[in-house]
Amino acid sequence: MSLYYFAYGSNMNQARMVARGLEYRRALAGRLPGLALAFNKQASDAPHRAYANVVYAPGRVVEGVLYELASLQEIRKMDPFEGAPRRYSREIYHIHTDEGEIPAWVYVANPAMLRTGLMPETWYLQHLLAGSEFLTEEYRRFLAAVECRDQRDPVPMPACMGRNS
Repeated sequence: MSLYYFAYGSNMNQARMVARGLEYRRALAGRLPGLALAFNKQASDAPHRAYANVVYAPGRVVEGVLYELASLQEIRKMDPFEGAPRRYSREIYHIHTDEGEIPAWVYVANPAMLRTGLMPETWYLQHLLAGSEFLTEEYRRFLAAVECRDQRDPVPMPACMGRNS
């Protein structure tokens, strides 16, 4: 069992973690090599909306926030928010940090939930960008360039073009 959780999606926003009542001791930058960020997990409440996922991609890296949880109970509290075990499975991966490799829980979308041609909505991507202090400049630029589709406005546009969320 690990006391660490690696967030690569909306939980990169520390305020979201606190609002969900999840307790952690600290947060640090983490990298997950051999995988890439994909917006291919279909939202259960909005079939047009994509949520973040990680997919096998040699030579690529997913950046995110590595949380040291206050207790083992905290990861179990995450499961309902992530829809585990039905929508996401929770697996252990080795996260690279400035302190070395740390085994951590990572949520990976279950194959039945994957769809092509989806985009995240702006409000969702803003949660990822809230973790910018833990990301490299290159990765921040990558996230800022992700095209979004909002329910109110079906025209795709980059996430950080000054739109209201």
